[in-house]
Amino acid sequence: MHFIIVVNQLKDWPFQIEDIEVITAKTYLTDPAYSEIKQARIFNFCNSYRYQTIGYYVTLIAEARGHKTLPSMIAMQDIKSQSLIRSVSDDLSELIQKTLKPLKSKEFTLSVYFGKNLSPHYDKLCQQLAKRFEIPMFQASFTYNKQWIINNINAIALKDIPEHHEEYAKDFAEQFFARKRFHPSKISNYAYQIAILIDEEEKTPPSDAKALKKFMQAAESLNLGTELITKDDYGRLAEFDGLFIRVTTNVNHYTYRFSRKAEAEGLIVIDDPASILRCSNKVYLMELLQKARIPTPIGMIVHKGNTGEVLEKIGLPCVLKIPDGAFSKGVVKVERQQDLMPKLEEFLTHSELVIAQKFSPTDYDWRIGILNRNPVFACRYYMAKGHWQIYNWGANKRDQEGDDDFVPLKDVPHAVLAAATKAANLIGNGLYGVDLKVYQGQPMVIEINDNPNIDVGIEDRELKDELYKKVMQTFLQRIVADKNKTIAGANT
Repeated sequence: MHFIIVVNQLKDWPFQIEDIEVITAKTYLTDPAYSEIKQARIFNFCNSYRYQTIGYYVTLIAEARGHKTLPSMIAMQDIKSQSLIRSVSDDLSELIQKTLKPLKSKEFTLSVYFGKNLSPHYDKLCQQLAKRFEIPMFQASFTYNKQWIINNINAIALKDIPEHHEEYAKDFAEQFFARKRFHPSKISNYAYQIAILIDEEEKTPPSDAKALKKFMQAAESLNLGTELITKDDYGRLAEFDGLFIRVTTNVNHYTYRFSRKAEAEGLIVIDDPASILRCSNKVYLMELLQKARIPTPIGMIVHKGNTGEVLEKIGLPCVLKIPDGAFSKGVVKVERQQDLMPKLEEFLTHSELVIAQKFSPTDYDWRIGILNRNPVFACRYYMAKGHWQIYNWGANKRDQEGDDDFVPLKDVPHAVLAAATKAANLIGNGLYGVDLKVYQGQPMVIEINDNPNIDVGIEDRELKDELYKKVMQTFLQRIVADKNKTIAGANT
């Protein structure tokens, strides 16, 4: 692996870093020798990353050459995205409030050099910001209005380092480039590496510890290395060839940022960002399924202007759903007319649109697992004791969740499998769990989950270890196909 620092002019680089070549952007972009290097890590310290500047082109061309870059194209875009900045601010809110609490002003700018600040008091916050905004040096601007929030992120150019910061920046740079991750001590014996994103604090994760172990064993049998990572490993995604997300996903959540960044880095990703976007919103799913003429419960999209139509079109009892609810949360059943409008008004304070569906009672829901456009498991999830949903969060812990059983795929009604497969294939070719009811003899798709549960002793009861192997074989096949496509493209 070649390690190369790129600057506008050689005199711009003020640090002494051993074993890393320093060249100008012009040299990197025009000297054929650098385009022929197969494995390189490029550290872009040009004065600007703005669109069509030479710094922009250094990263753009580096990624076209297959070189790993810091910052990446996606990192350069991330610092311009106010929605992403706000999302990170929300994620780190507790740490931000704790760290900035002593400040008396309403504004604050934090200089981050290689994940550090002049004051050790800010080190933890700097480290977390540097993991989410992978820019070597930047300023984070904060404002206070009832609480501290991140307002802007701006890259710091070498020429703009204040004189009284230079000595600190030099020390931080030396520490940064001395890290072992830039000089790996051993070469992996595995053909490819898969990162499995988990959250040890999640109460109802998509896979339990035993299942995670099964996935890792299956990967090893295919000569794939695996590593369990957490949200703190955002900055390491480029080290891997694939990302398998085993945390409950949502668009306004770090799982989506992981998925999006991994895809941009060229990793094979399950769940891919498009699947997360599509499955996370029940309004989108309703429109998608209805357009494809896939049976669903009678329903309508409700907004502030048509609440009076719910009773006429849907009737009672009906089910109201927040578009991005999960695990039966944000879902209520309304049985009395006097309760309908208050509940709609409550939901519409949280979302501009709400789903209203006719209540279709069944003893259980089908869950059909779809991988790579084909069914791989079938389960029946029964309603929680004395409740109309699979989960009853208001019950004691023992009665919160209904029973489950598995059904061999050959014994699942053909109409159920066909509807589930057609529905999942509208989303993509990843891993999905399609929930259906059979009401009055008619299969109806309730929702499509991009991050279905796979736990030992439940979803794997038919295929057993083969289920885990199928998932990892999908990663292997796609990684190999992607590498071959890249090689073919380079040779044309």
